[in-house]
Amino acid sequence: MKISLAFLRVFFVLLSLFFMTAFMTSLPVGPIGQKILIGLGVGAVFSALLFSIEALFKRYNLKAFNTVILGLFFGYLLGQALTSIFNAVAEMSHMNMVLQPQTIHLIKVSLFLVGTYLGTLLTLHFSDEILLSIPFIKLSQSNIRKKDLLIDATTLSDSRIIDLATTGLLDNTLIMPRFLSQELYSQSEIGEEHIRIKAKRCIDTLKKLEGISSLALRYDETKFSDLNDSFTKLLRLARLTDSNILSADLSQAQVPVIEGIHILNLHALSNALKPLMEAGESMKIKIQRFGKEPNQGVGYLEDGTMVVVNGGGDFVGENIDVQVLSVKHTSSGRMIFCNTMD
Repeated sequence: MKISLAFLRVFFVLLSLFFMTAFMTSLPVGPIGQKILIGLGVGAVFSALLFSIEALFKRYNLKAFNTVILGLFFGYLLGQALTSIFNAVAEMSHMNMVLQPQTIHLIKVSLFLVGTYLGTLLTLHFSDEILLSIPFIKLSQSNIRKKDLLIDATTLSDSRIIDLATTGLLDNTLIMPRFLSQELYSQSEIGEEHIRIKAKRCIDTLKKLEGISSLALRYDETKFSDLNDSFTKLLRLARLTDSNILSADLSQAQVPVIEGIHILNLHALSNALKPLMEAGESMKIKIQRFGKEPNQGVGYLEDGTMVVVNGGGDFVGENIDVQVLSVKHTSSGRMIFCNTMD
């Protein structure tokens, strides 16, 4: 990708220099040396302009580009329609005989510009209702679409993402930033031992996700050389691609929205999918340790949910029948309070 972009840039620079120099030397006036220097200067300025446009377009995705092009097309048609209507009205009302030709020309130009602006503005305003597929254009009746999910490093460090990916819920949705994968490969080779181990575990998870054919994991090649923090890069990429972020960072579980970007947390999803327990239900639990209160025991369900049992302090190490009193939801999960049935 880097080689192809570099080749393309060099090619267009040389092309710009050649054509501008050839144009200047074809002019009949001026010494040949001066015309060559001017041609090279104009070509260099034109190349710089191309690179500036390229840097500007990096902030937008293909959908935004297609929407603008479509808006300009609709605006052109609207401008032509307004101009044609004005010509017909002017001819029927003999307006051409009253107004000056310059005034009529100014009105036509103004109507065309107004039509172009309105067409582009309306297309951008209702862009969510337009699905653009080449070579056909289809209007959608719904402005709701499924957003993509950008993966962060904490997601790859959590093996549950593999089980979630195999369910099919994330098919054609996940996007892996290339800058993040390069950072993981770098950390797996250079750095402290625990950082290398964590990076290698993330890389193994990434390779397993790539092996799930139905998942259709995609890579985004966008780079942000002006930023150093990975999460800041991720936020900018999410705004650029109109995507959400999938994370397994516990600190992000308390902040589901950052700068307008939704953060979907694996821990919150896991807690939401835990089986519900209603007051009065009975179950069997193994008391593993003493609780904070006297004669209180603590056990754990298979999904890690803590179960606090009143009167369970006498049964540490035993499996007993308990009855659910209440369920308390916390930021880190759920706690179930029970009484012994013995």
